[in-house]
Amino acid sequence: MAKFTAMEIDDPNSNVSDQISPKFSITVLQLLKSSQMQHGLRHGDYTRYRRYCTARLTRLYKSLKFTHGRGKYTRKAITESTVTDVRFLHMVLYTAERAWSHAMEKRQLPDGPNARQRIYLIGRLRKAVKWADVFSHLCSIKGDSRTSLEAEAYASYMKGNLLFEQDRNWDTALRNFKSARAVYEELGKYGDVENQVLCRERVEELEPSIRYCLHKIGGSNLQTSELLQIGEMEGPALDLFKSKLEAVMAEARSQQAASLTEFHWLGNRFPITNAKTRVAILKAQELEKDLHGPSPEKRLATFDKVFTAYHEARSCIRSDLASAGSAENVKDDLNGLDKALVSIAKSKLTRRRDEKNEKVTKPEELVRLYDLLLQNTADLSDLVSSGRDRKPEEVTFAEECQLKSLAFQAERCFYLARSYSLAGKRSEAYLLFCRARSLAENALHKFQTHSKTDQVMIKELKTLYDECRCYSCIEHATGIIEEVKAPENLSKKISTPQQSRPSDLGNAPTAQIAPEEKP
Repeated sequence: MAKFTAMEIDDPNSNVSDQISPKFSITVLQLLKSSQMQHGLRHGDYTRYRRYCTARLTRLYKSLKFTHGRGKYTRKAITESTVTDVRFLHMVLYTAERAWSHAMEKRQLPDGPNARQRIYLIGRLRKAVKWADVFSHLCSIKGDSRTSLEAEAYASYMKGNLLFEQDRNWDTALRNFKSARAVYEELGKYGDVENQVLCRERVEELEPSIRYCLHKIGGSNLQTSELLQIGEMEGPALDLFKSKLEAVMAEARSQQAASLTEFHWLGNRFPITNAKTRVAILKAQELEKDLHGPSPEKRLATFDKVFTAYHEARSCIRSDLASAGSAENVKDDLNGLDKALVSIAKSKLTRRRDEKNEKVTKPEELVRLYDLLLQNTADLSDLVSSGRDRKPEEVTFAEECQLKSLAFQAERCFYLARSYSLAGKRSEAYLLFCRARSLAENALHKFQTHSKTDQVMIKELKTLYDECRCYSCIEHATGIIEEVKAPENLSKKISTPQQSRPSDLGNAPTAQIAPEEKP
């Protein structure tokens, strides 16, 4: 059995076994997974991976002297007799990978592939299937039993991807996916630990596609919530499934949008006549359920999707306003709906202290964050503070915005004091900590007397009040120590024979501390 390392494969001077019928060994899944993770697919960059496959093929062509002519292109076929080196099998494999990655690159276009691009995408997948079949056939003759089995699973996986993208022959696609899964399940029982783990991961990646095929055939009672949970899984093998899932969810939203005729906000009802506006609002409402995800990265990505959905809805509303003409009632409803969506989108940014991004560590950055929060609360208050008669819900909403603004002002002042403290400005930091404590005390009193008691915010304000008092005492003490040591430090820097006298230190001015500020 001939087995080669990666350096030997690319080496044009590597010696091939003199056996008449050598049996080559390739750990297909391990080789592909390593190449994909190292060259773009760790971050879903199919363009980078396609370029890597092209460069890899160029190196293989040159090392094997298997070029297609200098002037006119003359294609050389790869047959059984041609495969005298394991690198020929690598050549066929990476040709299939290049076609597959090109198809996936088209699938990831921002607005999705149009009709012409979709035809090209399916053509690339057909080419990937063709080369995967060639690879499987050559491995069945030139490879050992394990290599042949892995190549067969790879070809079945590519055929399943093609049928999956074409939205037809779901039973054939299911059969191919199940065939690939069966092979990887068996291979996961043998070999080294790394290969077993990779095989099990591939089985898990194939499972959603199998369940979706069963769902399309009608042999599964898969619910929409289960599809969404499957869509949260990661892996290159799931990208096609995710695109199909998005199409299914868009279709489901279109069906649900027929029942969404009104939008309720703070006691107001706004009719929704545009189907695109309904779909965008439904999409945003579904995404809002995932805002409390486990990781900050996923929460940020979900926030982006929510804001994008609301932006799409507002774009549709603006288009309707432009075509409304002189119908004042229609314009009032559309303006009210637009105001409601703006209010909801901005309210998503009023995060509490325990939900900040862990990466934001500098006090200056937190000060800028609270500036944005204060601006958002002011905008939200202005949205409901118009001259007309306001509903009780709008009055309550405006009061809540004002209370949040008081809390944000106290926290902003606290982090501003921290920034001055880190800069060594003790007097300014001391005064700002005292000011933050006063603001926190005022906000705490307002929250405690409000009809709707927010216990979480009250607890945070109490903690902030205590922290402000502690930091103000620390800044006061540190300032006194630095002022006392200032003449001594100055005398060390000036090269004069005169020494500073102890009486000079005793006469150093000290700041007066209020009785309640004593630590």
